[in-house]
Amino acid sequence: MRSDRRALALGLAASSLAGCAGLPGMPFQTRAGVSEAPFGTLATGEAVKLFTLTNDRGSTARIMTWGAALQSLTMPDREGRHAEMVLGLDTLEDYVARSRNFGTTVGRYAGRIENGRLDLDGRTIQLEVGNGPHSTHGGPVGFAKRNWSGRADETAEGPGVTLTLVSADGDQGFPGRLTISITYRLTHDNRLTLDYLALTDQPTVLNPTHHSYFNLLGDPTRAITDHLLEIEADAFAAYDARKIVTGELRPVGETPFDFRQPKPLGRDMAADDEQLRFGGGYDHSFAVRGEGLRRAGRLSHADSGRSLEVWTTEPALHVYAANTVELIGRGGVAYRPYCGVALETQHFQNSPNRPEFPSTVLRPGETFRSRTEYRFGA
Repeated sequence: MRSDRRALALGLAASSLAGCAGLPGMPFQTRAGVSEAPFGTLATGEAVKLFTLTNDRGSTARIMTWGAALQSLTMPDREGRHAEMVLGLDTLEDYVARSRNFGTTVGRYAGRIENGRLDLDGRTIQLEVGNGPHSTHGGPVGFAKRNWSGRADETAEGPGVTLTLVSADGDQGFPGRLTISITYRLTHDNRLTLDYLALTDQPTVLNPTHHSYFNLLGDPTRAITDHLLEIEADAFAAYDARKIVTGELRPVGETPFDFRQPKPLGRDMAADDEQLRFGGGYDHSFAVRGEGLRRAGRLSHADSGRSLEVWTTEPALHVYAANTVELIGRGGVAYRPYCGVALETQHFQNSPNRPEFPSTVLRPGETFRSRTEYRFGA
C-alpha cells in the first residue's frame, strides 16, 4: 500500500523517553501511558530497551528494541483478571541465544524463498540461506536479530512506540537500502495495533510479519488444541514435499484446513493428510477473503472467555501451531509443541517466484504500508 513520504518521515523519527525507576527490564507502571527501561546489553555494547505500554483498562504490552519484539502482553478474562497472552523468554541473553521468534518482527521476507533465489527486473538475486537450501524469514541475520531504535508516544487511542531499522543495500542479499518502521499501539479498548511503513532506494521485495505465539488461557503448560479457531478463507497455499509453496491456492472444503466455521484447533491436527505431513502440522498460509482492513480470523477459549480477532490489510494469514517448539520459556516453564499458536499476517511465501501470488516488489518512490490489529475481548 502507498502513502506519502511525509507520513513515513514522521514515523521514522528516533528518540526516547526518560527511563523510570524499577528493575532492569521491569519498569514500574501503574497508570495508563508509556515507560522505558533497559533490557540488557548486546555483545556489541548496544543497549536494548524495553517499552511498557499500559492502557486505561490495566492491560499491558512490553516491546523491546531487539527484534522489534513483543516481549509480553496481558489481557483480562471475563472476570477482569489479567494474564499473559504470548510466549516469551526472561532475559535478553535468552532471546539472542535461543529465540524461536517469540514476538519478533520478521523480515525482510517472512517464510521461505525457494533456493534463496529470485528474479527482479531481469536480474537474478541470490539471498543468504543459512543452514538450509532456502532463504527463511529474511536470512540468518534478519530483522528479528537486529536492534531497532525506539520512540514512545501517546495519543487519544492509547500509548504506543515506533521502532525503526535501516537495512543496508545487500543486507542478507536483498537489494536496496530499506528504511522500515513499525508502530505498536495498545488502545484503550484492548486492541494491539501494528502499523508498518517502509521506503527503499532500489527495487526490492518486502514481506514483514509479526510472530507472537498466543495462548488465551495464559497458561502455556496447557496446549492450545482446544482453542476454537475461525479463518475467513476459502483456500490455503499448498506445499510440495520440500515445504515450498507451489503457487496453488487449494480449496479448504473437505480438508483439515477448513476453518470457515469455528472448530478446535486440534480436531483435525492428526488427520492422515499429505499437507499436514509436509508442514509437520498446521504451518500454512490461508488466502483471506476481501481487501483492505478486514477480519482474517478469530481465536477463542471458553474457560477464560477470552477471544482474539485478527484484522489485517495483508492477503494471507499464516497459522503455525508451535509444532516443533520445545524449550524452557518465561519463568522456567517448559514450552512444548502446541503451547501457543502464531497468527501471522503477511503475503504468501515464495511470492517473488510465484507470479500467481500478489506482488511483494517495492520500488523507489513508493511507500510500503500495512496494518494489523489484534483485537481482544472477554
